[in-house]
Amino acid sequence: MAVQNLSNHRRYVPGFHILTATLCVVVFIASIFNLIHNWYDPDNHLSAAIIFFITIILCLFFWFIRSFALRAQDRAIRAEESLRHFLLTGKPVDPRLRIGQIIALRFASDEELAALTKRAIDESLRADDIKKAIRNWREDKHRV
Repeated sequence: MAVQNLSNHRRYVPGFHILTATLCVVVFIASIFNLIHNWYDPDNHLSAAIIFFITIILCLFFWFIRSFALRAQDRAIRAEESLRHFLLTGKPVDPRLRIGQIIALRFASDEELAALTKRAIDESLRADDIKKAIRNWREDKHRV
């Protein structure tokens, strides 16, 4: 894999992000058409409604499985970066830092972490602005 930087640090898993998401949308739309088509057919409206609700459940699973995994990764990153900040500066991370800022700061090298953290707080930098300000990129190839 190429050296990680601002332009290539986002990681996508095609089977999940593209294939599964597309199939969820296609099945959801098909279930709506099936429900509409069979609504007034007494032999099929119950099964069409069940298919529609199962599709909604699957789409919700798709969404929440990803959001729960990201939330767990965010907590791990917060803990790791808090420890790294403390080891480098001797001070705890400023509580005014938002989780998005902390996640972006994980890419900053040890040499620029303290200054960039102060700048992120003072200027209320967004995560993308923090990433753009990093001169020496520190790779993170473990997040999906």
